[in-house]
Amino acid sequence: MNDYATKFLDKIVKVKIDRPLGSKHPKHSIYYSVNYGYVPGEMAPDGEELDAYVLGIFEPVKEFVGRCIAVVYRLNDDDDKLIVVPDGISYTKDQISSLVEFQERFFESIIIK
Repeated sequence: MNDYATKFLDKIVKVKIDRPLGSKHPKHSIYYSVNYGYVPGEMAPDGEELDAYVLGIFEPVKEFVGRCIAVVYRLNDDDDKLIVVPDGISYTKDQISSLVEFQERFFESIIIK
């Protein structure tokens, strides 16, 4: 298990949103029901910047600063995702799973809190 992303748990992180809520994936028929982006300057094991789902913000945004409350750890892909929320907000593993299912349904993953 690669634990790179878990070092962000309970930390405040800045997320640059490149796929805002309501946008469509550039290559696939996926619509983003949450804001989705990456942590600038943090390279993930897959060679790209570390991805993040932003939950608890219900309008498209360009960037967001919040607390990482969980990691979606992909068992069959080297592309883990942070779960970032407004500080003080919490979601259960089941709630997180439901909110990111639009994209994570294509992968086998677990949620680490």
